[in-house]
Amino acid sequence: MHACKMMAGHNKRNIILMHKYEMGRLLGQGTFAKVYHARNTRTSVSVAIKVIDKGKVVKVGLVDQIKREISAMKLVRHPNVVQLNEVIATKTKIYFVLEYVKGGELLAKVKRGRLKEDVARKYFQQLICALDFCHSRGVYHRDLKLENLLLDENSDLKVSDFGLSALAECRRQDGLLHTTCGTPAYVAPEVINRKGYDGAKADIWSCGVILFVLLAGYLPFYDKNLIDLYKKIDSADFRCPTWFSTHVRRLLLRILDPTPGTRISIEKIMENPWFRQGLDHANLLLRYNLKTNDAPQVDTDKNEDFDPPSTNITTDSKQEDEKKPANMNAFDIISHLSSGLDLSGLFQESDKKTESKFTSTNTSSAIISKIEDIAKDLRLKLTKKDGGLLKMEASKPGRKGVMRIDAEIFEVSPNFHLVEIKKTNGDTLEYQKVMHQEMRPALKDIVWAWQGEQLKQQQEQQQ
Repeated sequence: MHACKMMAGHNKRNIILMHKYEMGRLLGQGTFAKVYHARNTRTSVSVAIKVIDKGKVVKVGLVDQIKREISAMKLVRHPNVVQLNEVIATKTKIYFVLEYVKGGELLAKVKRGRLKEDVARKYFQQLICALDFCHSRGVYHRDLKLENLLLDENSDLKVSDFGLSALAECRRQDGLLHTTCGTPAYVAPEVINRKGYDGAKADIWSCGVILFVLLAGYLPFYDKNLIDLYKKIDSADFRCPTWFSTHVRRLLLRILDPTPGTRISIEKIMENPWFRQGLDHANLLLRYNLKTNDAPQVDTDKNEDFDPPSTNITTDSKQEDEKKPANMNAFDIISHLSSGLDLSGLFQESDKKTESKFTSTNTSSAIISKIEDIAKDLRLKLTKKDGGLLKMEASKPGRKGVMRIDAEIFEVSPNFHLVEIKKTNGDTLEYQKVMHQEMRPALKDIVWAWQGEQLKQQQEQQQ
């Protein structure tokens, strides 16, 4: 579950949750959740409360994802990981009571300029120590990026957002994970290839990207064209700036190794002389003490409306639809998750007048049903083809023949899709009129974001 951490002025004061938490200002919001500052009325300690709309989560089939996030956070009680204190569920909402980290995102610090080597090393050390502990508990983050690294009042790093995490039990019989997820600029090449991947090795790659950004001030892999971006990542095509020290260059080459089998392990990173320089040995001692103790439990309010999470959760299951849509490479779909990418070049060049794309968190069957209803209302003859392709045809010829429209659905997961709508015949002006005046308004209930518009929406929310 992704909750954007954008500052906003919305206020929820004087609302007391469960006779215990006084709700405060809105800290950020995402598609299914809002995060508020709150105060424990008994202890006066500040917390962050993530409020999830249960109805929306159930509707799009994300209950298992929520349970997985809770299970992962229960297992990783570490000083460099945002702590989950409590889970409360009502008939309509799920509340995550989280440690309040008031220093903001590490990304904001980098945006002010690249970090000095010793400062970057400190954050990298804390990240690796936290990740090492997560892996020892069988938790793989799978969405490590600067936006998910927070800083506390002491400027110490806190890893957040385990919404895409996986547990050891999620691995298939081959011992690998198979769900393609994450943010493209930070994702390891093997994750995209969909042949199975080691969650630990994939997380290490993301750490390498983070280290590069901390020291350089920009991403090692970047291209407006998504296919070219993929090629750069697949071949580890990056160059270190001249100010990188030799030791950093050597370490990055071992971390950003496109072959998982030869990529450096966390253990070897922690033995690296550059990494160990200035290392807080108390943190290393803590690492071993934490690993030898049982994971503390989080008190979770149990009720009939929300089943208590189990650590034995399967996340790679597939949902069967009557018309299975094409399974698209995740790089072609989930790039909008990365607010740091220029979305203007997200897709290959196309005629914007005759083609539109949008993402949806609905199931393919729900999307198909919606398009069927729209076609019926517009008196378009609809034909279903294999692979999630829908063909629509006008009943009467227009100025340039019969207007024909194709709608094709591409799947990245059972509940996340890209839908491409394009004119294949007829007059362009007639198509644009139907598209903008009829189809787009009718599709609003199932659209998450139209191509190129999500970044604009985020910017408007920040203003």
